Amino acid sequence: MAKIHTVIFDLGGVLIDWNPKYLYSKVFSDEKEIDFFLKEICHSEWNRAQDGGRSFADASHERITAYPKYEQAIRCYFDRWEEMLGGAIEENVEILCQLHQQKNVDLYAITNWSHETFPIALNKYDFLHYFKDIVVSGTEKLLKPEEAIYRLLLKRNSLTPEHCVFIDDVLENVEGAQNMGMSGIHLSAETDLAAELKKLGIAV
Repeated sequence: MAKIHTVIFDLGGVLIDWNPKYLYSKVFSDEKEIDFFLKEICHSEWNRAQDGGRSFADASHERITAYPKYEQAIRCYFDRWEEMLGGAIEENVEILCQLHQQKNVDLYAITNWSHETFPIALNKYDFLHYFKDIVVSGTEKLLKPEEAIYRLLLKRNSLTPEHCVFIDDVLENVEGAQNMGMSGIHLSAETDLAAELKKLGIAV
């Protein structure tokens, strides 16, 4: 097996805790209404379109037209977006920090994230500056697990897939990286990330 010296991280769910419920538990007092809003109105597929490059202005207008009763709550999705951030996932950030201190390890990231909200996170979390490059889906108008987004990172940074490992909490995103020739780590609650990296020859 080729020596792996490039570690590519997903961000949300791996290094950063993000959940719309953190915000909407303040907007709504009823749990059922929170669930209805996030499953039927501002749901994950609607948000994914912003990750793919759609503006929040267009996205909000479309939802407000369909659900005028919820206009204020819909506008909160962008206007109060920062309140969806629950903080850093400390155990994984600690591993990132250890990798950052190693001269023989290169760090990159690929994230499905809106180009409008990513600057908020970039300003909030210093560890995001440890990466040599971050491919933001909303900027590139590409989404994981499409091959093109992995190919972009590899080409832009002259990386060889066989020397890379990609870490993500979504299995199909890991499989997308593996289809490009990278090693992959699917991060779940049971995953010992340090142990998985050590199996690949990366000591942390």
